[in-house]
Amino acid sequence: MAMMLGIVPAMAQETYENANIATGDLNGTARYVGMGGAMEALGADISTMSTNPAGIGLFRHSTASMSFGFISQNDAQDFANGNKTNLSFDQVGFVYSNRLGRNSFVNFGFNYHKSRNFNHILKAAGRLDGASQNRMSYNKGVAAAENGWDFVFPNGTEDEIVSNDLAYSQTDYLYYNTILYNPLIDPSGESKYYNYGSERYMMDRASTGYIGEYDFNISGNINDRVYLGLTVGLHDVHYRSYSEYAELFLPNQEGLGGALLEDTREITGFGFDIKAGVIFRPIEESPFRIGLSVATPIWYDLTTSNYTTLLIDDTNANPDTYRGLGALDLWESYDFKLYTPWKFGMSLGHTVGNFLALGASYEYADYGSLDSRVNNGYDYMWERETSEADEWMNDHTKNTLKGVSTLKLGAEFKPDPSIAVRLGFNYVSPMYEQDGVKDGTLNSYGVMYQSATDRTNWKDTYRVTAGLGYRIDKLSLDLAYQYSQTNGTFTPFTDVLDATNVAESVDVSNKRNQLLFTIGYTF
Repeated sequence: MAMMLGIVPAMAQETYENANIATGDLNGTARYVGMGGAMEALGADISTMSTNPAGIGLFRHSTASMSFGFISQNDAQDFANGNKTNLSFDQVGFVYSNRLGRNSFVNFGFNYHKSRNFNHILKAAGRLDGASQNRMSYNKGVAAAENGWDFVFPNGTEDEIVSNDLAYSQTDYLYYNTILYNPLIDPSGESKYYNYGSERYMMDRASTGYIGEYDFNISGNINDRVYLGLTVGLHDVHYRSYSEYAELFLPNQEGLGGALLEDTREITGFGFDIKAGVIFRPIEESPFRIGLSVATPIWYDLTTSNYTTLLIDDTNANPDTYRGLGALDLWESYDFKLYTPWKFGMSLGHTVGNFLALGASYEYADYGSLDSRVNNGYDYMWERETSEADEWMNDHTKNTLKGVSTLKLGAEFKPDPSIAVRLGFNYVSPMYEQDGVKDGTLNSYGVMYQSATDRTNWKDTYRVTAGLGYRIDKLSLDLAYQYSQTNGTFTPFTDVLDATNVAESVDVSNKRNQLLFTIGYTF
């Protein structure tokens, strides 16, 4: 399609896809997860390397750990290549502790953890009552013609309908070249366009993959009062989704039964960021400590590709009135850049003797500032691709996403020096504006290469965690359980040009159970 439209594939992605890549999960060691992630001020856990790097400065001995387990989605059925239960390798890393003085250390660390697990199965169905996805494509063409845009036009006597307008998406192309352009039902023989209302829709999607984060840390403490840390992180993206979106048409004179849109999309690439943190004890005689942290945007360089097929149920089609294609597919791939927002964190930690640890953390990130960028050239002096902001998509992002607050609370109780019991709670405020929509009329490459029109406005996330730990000399064994729940509203398409072309929105959810096991060794 890119060659057909004469457009160089140097694009930016779309708001909802970007939001999916930019967010993270609560994951790491079983101790960290069991305490709800509230260890940014307590430190001395390898997972704090990615949240408050100064936490590594509290290690007094070198250590290594490895974590694995499984994740299961509640109320889901296996679909395509998506399974409701999946094994997961979640973390492996080490810290080398180097004493400089009686109370001062310089530590070096490396840690890999799975910062995002994309495994999710979505199923939704609802009424259309005459609305349809193909009618939305039709309305875009009508608006284009009325406003004199170079949007949709037939190539003379050729069958293929193309456009160089950025709002002409892959979905529009498939519909226009299968059922919307059908001159046989117009006696004058002129090129005219038609659309088909639908009774109901059904969507099934299986998402798989992960983002792996590789952190390299240097940290230390000054007289056991001030702890400093710096982490450089590399992020490896592997995302894949397969969806089937079906509509059942209302009775029509062409005898068409419905449409099925099959879409496979992959997003891969790398990014990097820098994180810095400090922890200090304001009162020398007290173990109470305060932590502060900041993380730069993750500067992603990504590639997205999709293979999309539109199938029309023309089993009972009238050959005298229907000339359209029964099926049409296309494949696209392009590179783009995405810069996530800055993150800021503040945390508190306190210990009582050797038997109780309490932690609380707060983090803020403004996802409305996500920066979708178009690759526009190459800088040979610095040997790097250059890019510019996709202003249309970025303005849409500002109106669709918002600042997110994350609150973490955790406690660890040791009834015996070798046994630990942990509890945690995690709350993440909503990222999406309640009235946010996926706008298919934007003058953006992110729309032009869009192969799905649906959106899900996810609400806040609740996580409840618990864990157990057992230490045998230098060996530690930790187990954690996490339950997370996020509810949302699914809408198959939003026609911003026609207030009567409205699809029913339905409630969906992502409820997950995670069991995590960590083996650690101190040396």
